[in-house]
Amino acid sequence: MSDVGAPPPEPHFDAQGLVPAIAQDATTHAVLTLAYMNREAWEATLRTRRATFWSRSRGVLWEKGATSGNTLHVRGVRLDCDRDTVLLLVDPAGPACHTGSTSCFFDDVSLGTEASGGAASGGDAAG
Repeated sequence: MSDVGAPPPEPHFDAQGLVPAIAQDATTHAVLTLAYMNREAWEATLRTRRATFWSRSRGVLWEKGATSGNTLHVRGVRLDCDRDTVLLLVDPAGPACHTGSTSCFFDDVSLGTEASGGAASGGDAAG
């Protein structure tokens, strides 16, 4: 819990000034998309409660849904234990993916069958 009046915790931006941001539907808990934030996007998101990101390919700030109308209203923000990843709990106003899909995570990858004698069968130190 944060102290009342204390500044909110901030993410640790990487050497390029970016931090990955996961948008998760606040109601269904579905993971919708992954994008990146710089400090300006972080501050805009907190100020406006609209998910704002940094486009690595175009080199510009962009508010999700500014042109399509498929905005992500931010209901809550969390940082992971290392503060190097942002989790946005959002209410989507349409598909989150530019393909028109609800989520950007729709390609299932087959895991295949587990091989015997490998690391997968032996477990790991973490359990």
